[in-house]
Amino acid sequence: MLDIDGSYLEGGGQILRTAVALSAIKQVPVRIVNIRKGRPEPGLKAQHLTGILAAAQLCDAKLTGAKIGSTELTFEPKKIKFGKFKFDVGTAGAVTLVLQTVVPIAAFAPSKTTFTLMGGTNVSWSPTIEYFQNIFCDYAEKFGLLITSEIDKYGFYPTGGGSVKVEINPIKQGKALNLTDRGKLFDIKAFSIASEDLQNARVAERQVSSFRKNMPADYSVKGFSNYVRTLSTGSSITAHALYENCKLGASALGEKNKSAEDVGKACSEDLLKEIKSSATVDKHLADQLIPFLGLFGGSFVTSEITMHTRTNIWVTEKFIDKKFKIEGTKISI
Repeated sequence: MLDIDGSYLEGGGQILRTAVALSAIKQVPVRIVNIRKGRPEPGLKAQHLTGILAAAQLCDAKLTGAKIGSTELTFEPKKIKFGKFKFDVGTAGAVTLVLQTVVPIAAFAPSKTTFTLMGGTNVSWSPTIEYFQNIFCDYAEKFGLLITSEIDKYGFYPTGGGSVKVEINPIKQGKALNLTDRGKLFDIKAFSIASEDLQNARVAERQVSSFRKNMPADYSVKGFSNYVRTLSTGSSITAHALYENCKLGASALGEKNKSAEDVGKACSEDLLKEIKSSATVDKHLADQLIPFLGLFGGSFVTSEITMHTRTNIWVTEKFIDKKFKIEGTKISI
C-alpha cells in the first residue's frame, strides 16, 4: 500500500483528489494521512467525502476512514466500472471538485459513464461550472477524452442545490498534450450569470460591462448575460481568451458588499495576467492537467507554477515511473 502525507506542500483536498483518482486508474491501494492537517478545520469535508465515496463506487473500492472530519483514509480499488451514477454533496460544496476526482477514473472505464452531481456549481475556492465546460473539457479532448455536460440548475453559497449532468466517453487512445505555442488570438468571451432576484439591479449585465471596460480597447470581447433560478442569491462571471491552439480562462464570484463592477473587473484582471504571460495553459488549469500529463506525456507553458501544481506533480510522480521537468513556467515529462 502506498503511503501519502496529506499535509505536504499545499496540504489540502488536491492531494486527496489526485491520489484517489490515480489509485483507481493504476490499481494501487493508498493510505493518506494528515488530511488537510494545516486547515482551520482539518480532515474531510462534505465535497471531499462525496468525491471519495463516488470514486469508491466507480471501482468497488474498500474504504476505511471515509467520514466527515477524518484525517486518515485508506482506499483499495478494484476494477473500474461504468454506468449511471448520482451523487449529492448535500451542501454548497463544489461539484467541480468532485468532478476532479471522478472524471479521471471514468476516463479509463470500459464504456460511457454518466454522473448527476448536486451541490454548488459556482462557489469559492473552486472552478465554476462554466470553467469546467469551456476550459477543462476543451483540453480533455486534446488528450483523447470526450466530455459533455448539461447544467440543470445552478447552486450558489450557502445553500447549493445545483444540479449538473456530465457524460464521460472513455479514452480510446491517449494523446500527448504538446502545447507550447498559442497561435493567433481569435476572440474573448465572458459569460455572466446571476440569480433571478438580482435581475432588477442588472447585475449580470453590469458584470459583463465592467469586464469589457477593463479590457484593452483593441480586444474583441463577446459578452453573454443570463439570470438563473437558484436557492441562494449569487452571481459569477467566467471568461476565456480563445487562441488558435489553446484557451486561457478566468472567473470571479459575486460577494456580499462587492459590486457587480468589481466582480467584472476582478475577472478581467485575472484573464489579462494570463494573456500577458506566454501561457498555453492558465494557472487554474495547470494542476488539473498534471495527472493526464503524467499518464500520456507532453508539455505545456503556464503563467505561474502554483503550489497546487507543485503538489499535484509530487502526488502524480508517486504513481508513475517518470519525473516531471520544470523550466521556468514550462512543464514537461
